[in-house]
Amino acid sequence: MTEVPEGTVVDGRYRVVGRLGTGGMADVFLAEDQQLGRKLALKLLHQRFAQDPGFVERFRREAQAAAGLQHPNVVSVYDRGAYDSTYYIAMEYVPGRTLKQVIREEAPVDPVRAIDLVTEILKAVRFAHRHGVIHRDLKPQNVIVDDADHAKVTDFGIARAGASDMTETGSILGTAQYLSPEQAQGHAVSPSSDLYSIGVILYELLTGRVPFDAEAAVTVAIKHVSEPPIAPRTLHPVIPPELEQVALWSLNKKPADRPASAEEFLAALKHARAAIVSGVPGERPTAMTAVVAGAGVAAAGAAAAPLAYPSAFPESTPATTLPPAGNGRALQQEPQQRNQGRRDLWLWLGLLALLLAAAAAAAVFLLTSANQVTVPSVVDKRLSVAEKTLRRAGFKVTIGRARSTRAAGVVIRQNPPARSLANQGTTVRLTVSAGPGTSKVPQLRGTPLTQAEGLIRHAGLKVGKVQYVQDTAVPAGVVSSSSPFGGEAVPRGTAVELFVSSGPPKVSVPGVTGETEVVARAMLGAAGFTVTVTTKTTAGAPAGTVVSQIPGAGTQLTPGSTVSIVVAQKPPITTVTVPDVTGAAASQARSTLTAAGFNVIQTPRTVTRKAKSGIVLSQSPAGGSSAKKGTTVTIVVGSFSKPPTSTTPTTPTTPTTPTTPTTPTTPTTPTTGGRVARVP
Repeated sequence: MTEVPEGTVVDGRYRVVGRLGTGGMADVFLAEDQQLGRKLALKLLHQRFAQDPGFVERFRREAQAAAGLQHPNVVSVYDRGAYDSTYYIAMEYVPGRTLKQVIREEAPVDPVRAIDLVTEILKAVRFAHRHGVIHRDLKPQNVIVDDADHAKVTDFGIARAGASDMTETGSILGTAQYLSPEQAQGHAVSPSSDLYSIGVILYELLTGRVPFDAEAAVTVAIKHVSEPPIAPRTLHPVIPPELEQVALWSLNKKPADRPASAEEFLAALKHARAAIVSGVPGERPTAMTAVVAGAGVAAAGAAAAPLAYPSAFPESTPATTLPPAGNGRALQQEPQQRNQGRRDLWLWLGLLALLLAAAAAAAVFLLTSANQVTVPSVVDKRLSVAEKTLRRAGFKVTIGRARSTRAAGVVIRQNPPARSLANQGTTVRLTVSAGPGTSKVPQLRGTPLTQAEGLIRHAGLKVGKVQYVQDTAVPAGVVSSSSPFGGEAVPRGTAVELFVSSGPPKVSVPGVTGETEVVARAMLGAAGFTVTVTTKTTAGAPAGTVVSQIPGAGTQLTPGSTVSIVVAQKPPITTVTVPDVTGAAASQARSTLTAAGFNVIQTPRTVTRKAKSGIVLSQSPAGGSSAKKGTTVTIVVGSFSKPPTSTTPTTPTTPTTPTTPTTPTTPTTPTTGGRVARVP
């Protein structure tokens, strides 16, 4: 078991959310694609196998084979790569249960539901077979049933693509309970091997158990080869006979005795479903010969027993007694009586002749009817089965062919007709369909839907079901693929299913408002979006941060769409001349400075002159200088205060000793207003 902790990011992209399950060669985890924002299933090869080139090649081939199978009933593969000394595959995550879980919890299931589930499995397999891929390991564990009860096939881990076959002779790949007899013997597989495995799944859905089981896988394999399955109605009597026949038909030991293709299997299930729903059984559309124990004894479709007829002879008539001779009267009447007697004699002789003729005819009838049997009905059967049925009933066969809308190789007429009597050894002429002719399916990928429909009809084909699928490489409304695929030769009139792109899957836009431009670009780019940036001058957000985005967070867009973000930037730095407000009234000075974009602080200074009160005495910065808008200008405003009055006169002081002036050697030059004043 591979241990990958929750939160681990695989290959730098896939964040592990939790474990979904463990298989024989790999573990499966629920993960989130951090680039596309979607959940997916991540399959990691067990590390003990990662060193084995054979296992690695099979694992690689699974991704390659499954990636080419884009079908609603096949789990899609997105990516593959290497991680931590092993390998991984990223595939579609389908919420739901495995079909094995459904069987364990609910089997035996309703016959109609069983038909619907198996029909979807067959559609997936039919698509794979047409692309040259044989699954080789079909089992309920490899089928996921979603919440709408639709089935999807997964795990092409041991599928064989094209002509490559990496298994050695005699090796067995697959799960024992669902192996075909040829796989159990190590023989080459074919599409019929997948159909056998689907037959086992159908059997298990109807009965709640597999047809062959044992403790050892080898024992189970031997049972597949040599033992007949128990009839499903023996285990669950409510199973409709028509559906039991389909199940047994698919479980024949020889591939040639099973349905010839998934298409034929589907037709038989469709017929059985119609019979179940309507309650009116009808003729089977295909030859369903269920061979018991591989011994060639037919459990269905055998000729009716010869009819028994009653004897053609009546009971014996009593002898006639003639009247005796009488009297004279009788003699007189003798001629008349003689004539009457003659007539009676001839009458009896004629009657005897008729009786002898009837007896002879009856004898011939009995002798010939003893060798006559009822001619079996072989119309709608494949030629190989029709021939076996007729020869087994004692008839010879001649074959003619004719074009028809029926598939090539199917009997469309027989002579003598079905249920008539014919001698053993009689030749029955069969008219076999040569098919309607073939047409090549046009190459439709990349073609608009209406144009594709016209091309299909022009090729002599029919437009089948149209389904919409996500495709990152094809625009919405354009054909992504078709089934059958382009270039394939198919019978004229075949319905071509179209898979039309609904565009790439949409991704939720992450919210980046408040993030820095660098982080926002990284988040949007990782989600698969293109980013455009515009700036906006604002003082309400830090420069370089995202202030808005279009579309908003949570909007669903296709990868590659454009998301626009607006990034904040600071206002540009500008300088202006500071107005000179010295000498102006304080109120006028404040208005002037504010209008110029400056902040103002006012401080008072005492003045003794009333004229200076309320007047700007000085300012800083000075008027006429340059400063940034928003700078604070301090103005000093005069505030009048009356000077104090002196009441005591000053008395001069008389020195007691006269001062002797000192004559300087250098005269003192007083300075006044920057000018030199000389003393005289």
